[in-house]
Amino acid sequence: MTVPVALTIAGSDSGAGAGIQADLKTFAAFGVYGVSVITAITAQNTLGVRAVQEIDVGVISAQLDAVAEDFPIGALKTGMLSSTSVIDAVVDGIRRHELRHLVVDPVMVAKSGDRLLREDAVAALRDRLIPLAEVVTPNIPEAEVLARRSIRTIEDRVSAGKAILALGAQAVVIKGGHLEEDPVSDLLIDVNGVEEFRAPRIATTSTHGTGCTFSAAIAAGLASGADLSAAVGQAREYLSAALSDAPQLGHGHGPLNHFTRRSSHAVR
Repeated sequence: MTVPVALTIAGSDSGAGAGIQADLKTFAAFGVYGVSVITAITAQNTLGVRAVQEIDVGVISAQLDAVAEDFPIGALKTGMLSSTSVIDAVVDGIRRHELRHLVVDPVMVAKSGDRLLREDAVAALRDRLIPLAEVVTPNIPEAEVLARRSIRTIEDRVSAGKAILALGAQAVVIKGGHLEEDPVSDLLIDVNGVEEFRAPRIATTSTHGTGCTFSAAIAAGLASGADLSAAVGQAREYLSAALSDAPQLGHGHGPLNHFTRRSSHAVR
């Protein structure tokens, strides 16, 4: 039996709604074996981040070497990479092992508003990591930072997407969740044009880890052999189901239901 393998390189969330924990649950829901490289330990829950301890870059590199030398990694995603030195270690490891099908979730701020990427690391993210990406998955605020422009309209999103492509990424999905529109519209932008993925807006406060989950679902699809458009479509469907069936835990932005039965891609 051959099982697809996907790698997540991200921070640990003690509340398990986002980060490494959300990624591994998402991989499992798609029937993909997940391996991990932990870049930081966070003390957090649905209300906010209380403390962050960045992992030593030597240990980050050792984790990456260990999994890449032993597992057939079909795709990978990055999440919280808090500093320039961490980004450099990750980029060097990806290049060293010639890992492919990279999904970059440019995590900058937690759902609670706590900053997870140092301001001086944005340039490293833009200049070193994004050129390796098969797809980058920013929300609206992240796309504004990466593209260095404000986004108010669909046309603005397309323009920002093209600016991110100019950084070297093969494709970008600019998510529409931060806008007020219903249905929510996610735009996949690449050299061939723009593809729109729509989904009804779900009224819920259980939105912690949506970006992690969406990018992990894309990576799971790529690891399983789907093309990018199909992987994004599957991820959009899965995210909507996980939001709809959220377990209503915590007193703030609660977690999703990563093992929802509503999605055709969840484990049954």
